[in-house]
Amino acid sequence: MSIDTDRFRTLLEEERERVQHAIAHLHDDHEGSLEDETDELSSAGDNHMGDMAAATVNREIDYSLGENAEQVLGDIDAALKRIDDGTYGTCTNCGKQIPEERLEARPWASLCIDCARDVEQRG
Repeated sequence: MSIDTDRFRTLLEEERERVQHAIAHLHDDHEGSLEDETDELSSAGDNHMGDMAAATVNREIDYSLGENAEQVLGDIDAALKRIDDGTYGTCTNCGKQIPEERLEARPWASLCIDCARDVEQRG
């Protein structure tokens, strides 16, 4: 079975652009530091600790989302490199071909489903 790498390159490039946009949006939402944000809340006068805690939790969630997006971006770049190298669609662990259905769901996948499960269970 031959994989249409041109189609997957397009999918990956579109996803890369979407992830970069999401990262930029997260950075735009939090231009200042967490301290600046909580200082702003406390200086408003009528806010209480719950508001500051909510701001902290929201910022932590956004940091987690940003870290995940950065990881996906790295995975996308690695998948694009595998297309260039001619190894796209081959499991980097066992060498078996990754089913096209898996690549449809996660075009940046580097592991077949069996190897991905093994890694997750060890994780």
